[in-house]
Amino acid sequence: MNIETLKQIALDAGKIVKEGYHSTKEVKHKGTVDLVTEYDVKTEQFVLAQLKETFPGYTLVGEESHSGSYHYDKAIYIDPIDGTTNFVHGIPHLAVSIGVWEKGEPTLAVVYNPILDELFWAEKGKGAYLGETKLQVSEQAQLQSALIATGFPYAKADAGPEYRWVIECMTRILPYIQDIRRLGAAAPDLCYLAQGKTEAFYEIDLKPWDVAAGILILREAGGKVSNVKGEPYNFDDKSIVASNGHVHTQLLDKLVEI
Repeated sequence: MNIETLKQIALDAGKIVKEGYHSTKEVKHKGTVDLVTEYDVKTEQFVLAQLKETFPGYTLVGEESHSGSYHYDKAIYIDPIDGTTNFVHGIPHLAVSIGVWEKGEPTLAVVYNPILDELFWAEKGKGAYLGETKLQVSEQAQLQSALIATGFPYAKADAGPEYRWVIECMTRILPYIQDIRRLGAAAPDLCYLAQGKTEAFYEIDLKPWDVAAGILILREAGGKVSNVKGEPYNFDDKSIVASNGHVHTQLLDKLVEI
């Protein structure tokens, strides 16, 4: 295993994404509002082919190709374009996300935004970086001064319990924070949190490939990750709450369980 190899795979995959970003795209629907393009598929196929050669012995879990369990002794979780809706609409908040996990813990992570040329990466126990710059979470300890990122689940289109959870949580926290940002891609959201641009992030119904890389980058920058109950996060959880650690308990007190 080599972080430099993983970084190069992400950089090369980013060339495909960048080409597609500036091109006409064929857009299909995976659900009512969940989009996929030929560039999602093309990028994932490229990453999978590279990983099969360079990381033998790992189960490869890609957004566009995987079905079944999320739990493996050694696995690599790939989101070829995290933020496909942004990609389709020409909004440059998106990333190629690759996270390596062993025995239920993240060990290597790369999140690359080819439009902004931002390469976030981390090795377990060795810190998190943007390029060569080491990352550190914000020191802000007051929820009232915290900028918080979130996302909306695709199930919101059904106006069911997920939709009601989003509205109730926002109603409960908005008066007690600086503001909320809904940027549209969990992997770079977690990296911005690791960078100290925001103080927290929360969402429901995310998949492992959405967060597998970002979790390690955040942890290595000094951040904290749990579910909405405050328990250690795992891929079976419906909710994820991430923060700089300083506002974590304050935020959990405002959120509701689902």
